[in-house]
Amino acid sequence: MKTLSLLLGAASAAGLTTAAFAEEITIATVNNNDMIIMQGLTDEFTKAHPDITVNWVTLEENVLRERVTTDIATQGGQYDVMTIGTLEVPIWASQGWLEPLEFDDSYDVDDLMPAIRGALSVDGTLYAAPFYGESAMTMYRTDLLEAAGFEMPDSPTWEFIGEAARAMTDRDADINGICLRGKAGWGENMAFITALANSYGARWFDENWQPQFDSPEWKAALQFYIDLMKDAGPAGASSNGFNENLTLFQQGKCGMWMDATVAAGFVSDANNSTVADKVGFALFPDAGTGNHGNWLWVWSLAIPASSDAKEAAKTFVQWATSKDYAALVGEKEGWALAPPGTRTSLYDNPDYKAVAAFAEPTLAAINAADTSHPSVQPVPYTGGQFVSIPEFQNIGTQVGQLFAAVVAGQSTVDDALAQAQSVVTREMTRAGYIK
Repeated sequence: MKTLSLLLGAASAAGLTTAAFAEEITIATVNNNDMIIMQGLTDEFTKAHPDITVNWVTLEENVLRERVTTDIATQGGQYDVMTIGTLEVPIWASQGWLEPLEFDDSYDVDDLMPAIRGALSVDGTLYAAPFYGESAMTMYRTDLLEAAGFEMPDSPTWEFIGEAARAMTDRDADINGICLRGKAGWGENMAFITALANSYGARWFDENWQPQFDSPEWKAALQFYIDLMKDAGPAGASSNGFNENLTLFQQGKCGMWMDATVAAGFVSDANNSTVADKVGFALFPDAGTGNHGNWLWVWSLAIPASSDAKEAAKTFVQWATSKDYAALVGEKEGWALAPPGTRTSLYDNPDYKAVAAFAEPTLAAINAADTSHPSVQPVPYTGGQFVSIPEFQNIGTQVGQLFAAVVAGQSTVDDALAQAQSVVTREMTRAGYIK
């Protein structure tokens, strides 16, 4: 099976265990803050469902993707609930690897945002339930920007961001003007860099699936990124992904951060962010193209067809992605930390709107995402910060490693782009997209 071999090629080998017993479920999830909160609320679930025992496997993002890809492709049955995203759901569902989801009326499936529901459905059937949804935005320190003599425009350009970031940088005070993803991975540095490239008018492939890393748009985007990271980014940036940059921002060590809208709640959380009262939000920048890099990603909960505890798994998935769960987080953790970007009702909730200054910018960014037209140039694929083909897990990770090496000072922009062109051409030829 072509897709099976492709996915296995993208994932490292993982040990297989016997499938979970009935009424005992194993959940594989990423170590992002929202999922850590979910794990911390497990007791609330087991109070209501004492007949279901929940086991957690919480992993760093790249490791999670490797483990669940291996398990789903081999039908290993190691997990009963998997945390996966908008790249995997349609591909895996079409292979028959995911259980279709139907919930009772209390779930109110029509409350799910249409774009989010559509991204997790195939032929109108939901194959994963959205835990949180995101696009991309600019988060910045209002005090540092003002002190540097700048004012954030309604529609920032990368030129403005570069000037402001360099002016905000204060190495003696351990303040970096900007923090951006540098850790290699198709869903780590390549999520950001692909959005950046889109905003510069670049594209992964032309209409005939020919790789485009030798284009002037890619050269301009990657050179800008590398120069900015060198001048205004943190030390060791090639090891920094979403979580590492979140920590740096919360500690007051970043002037600006362009990343997922879901981070807004955590940089605004006074219990964990030292700069919670000094954060502003703006559009993801563009380079004069009008494309603001709006991606659409949904961390969702899916049930693999290989699970032998499907009903118990579905009970948990319904609980964790329901309106009642959002209210539970609001009660226990504060409404600003309610999982964003999935349900229309959250953005009509006065308790949420009262504490979430980022709610409207987040909603606007999600609604602006057009995954059918990620670049201003025509493309044969869909996807904002990724390309919706099975091969992307492999080629995205390889290109991510090449670009991370430039951030680490081990390569140059020209060499990395030339190698990316060669690698992706080889892989796409092997896969039959080009002759």
